[in-house]
Amino acid sequence: MLLALTVAALTVAGSGAGSGPGSDTAPSGATTVTPRARPPAAVAVRLVSAPVRIADAETVRLLRAGDRVDVIAAPNSPMGGGGEARVVATGARVAEVPRSGETRSDGGALVVLSVPRSTAAALAGAGVTSQLAVTVC
Repeated sequence: MLLALTVAALTVAGSGAGSGPGSDTAPSGATTVTPRARPPAAVAVRLVSAPVRIADAETVRLLRAGDRVDVIAAPNSPMGGGGEARVVATGARVAEVPRSGETRSDGGALVVLSVPRSTAAALAGAGVTSQLAVTVC
């Protein structure tokens, strides 16, 4: 923002009264070079830890801390036609995986992912209504 204001000020100053023909500040026919405004720097996104229950514990055993995964939600439906599977998170970093033998009786396993806060909320909501699966990126 500050850079854009500086560029605007320099542009206005360069086209001001002192830069016209007959002025002492710029020779006749000289071109004024104005610096280009750089795009704003990427804003750092704060990551949070999101515990996610993955339906297939055997898949979770393939994961290691530091891996990147996409999380897919398949809606729970007793009839099998409860909606389309959807991607809930892309490129999430695996922070923690369960130790050997830490699975539930339903076959699921808990993984902790590092994701932006908004993605953590989406994962929590999807975990209530859907079975979650991962693909390794």
